[in-house]
Amino acid sequence: MILVTGGTGLVGSHLLYHLTLRNDRVRAVYRTRDGLPNVRKVFSYYTKKGDEYFSKIDWHQADITDVPSMIPVFEGVSQVYHCAALISFDPSDYRKMRKVNIHGTAIMVNLSIDVGVKKFCYVSSIAALGGNSKKLVSDEDNQWSNSEKNHGYAITKHGGEIEVWRASQEGVDVVIVNPGVILGSGFWNSGTGKVFTKVHKGFSYYTKGVTGFVGVKDVVSAMIQLMNSPLKNERFVLVAEHKSFSEILNTIADEFGKKHPSKAVAAWVTEAFWRWEWFLFKLTSRKPRISKYSARSLHSKAYYSSEKIKNTLDFQFQKIRDVIKQVCNDY
Repeated sequence: MILVTGGTGLVGSHLLYHLTLRNDRVRAVYRTRDGLPNVRKVFSYYTKKGDEYFSKIDWHQADITDVPSMIPVFEGVSQVYHCAALISFDPSDYRKMRKVNIHGTAIMVNLSIDVGVKKFCYVSSIAALGGNSKKLVSDEDNQWSNSEKNHGYAITKHGGEIEVWRASQEGVDVVIVNPGVILGSGFWNSGTGKVFTKVHKGFSYYTKGVTGFVGVKDVVSAMIQLMNSPLKNERFVLVAEHKSFSEILNTIADEFGKKHPSKAVAAWVTEAFWRWEWFLFKLTSRKPRISKYSARSLHSKAYYSSEKIKNTLDFQFQKIRDVIKQVCNDY
């Protein structure tokens, strides 16, 4: 039995489709039923038999931060894909992220050790490679260092990795993937899906920051290949290409037949804006629309190497332009 956490999220839902397509016995965790329609929607992008594949999944309502609800979920499980995470760049969410991304992962690891899980795949992030590397191009050999540049999400994903490495010392084979910014279909009001929605409605602003992007199908394919290989106790960066945010927005606009965003946002503007949002938060408790870290990431330039997985698995990434074209078609 294969267990998938975060099955109602972007990576988890696409992963579930590909696992059911392989006729694997799959169990998935959900916290509330609200997320299940998103999984059906994702399946519909692949096939007209989406309901048939969806019905193959053994769904369990549970919370990865709650041990009693998770114990029955692990019955008969031999492989775990741990995709569940809380993603936020809002400092006020830091404690929540620690609970989900570190404490929740520790529970997953402990139960995996207890039942004798054979292999464990953890979906981390390029953020967990650390923000203080002196190398121009970051890779799997980056050494984490404490730095004020490390935002809460990065810190908690790094903390999750530490828990997973602990599993490798206690008899569970592990693989970790560190994807870049993931682009994929099905979640149009959250994450990167919200970008497609905004551009489709007409979006005027852009920045010139650069980072690594990857398609969700490539992330899922890499995870499955790694789990079905003899590779163990290693991690792999998953970045297809490096693009500026303006390039991504322009490509999406082209596919939708919309005008390119035309108003460049200077760094000083986002610096002023996040401070204003912080001030309003202190006055009104309204959640900030942008944080210090997200504002600065819009202008930073970060580069990553995926040579390890390319050489190890002869892995070929889909071009980001082709990924965007498919996502726009699904939209």
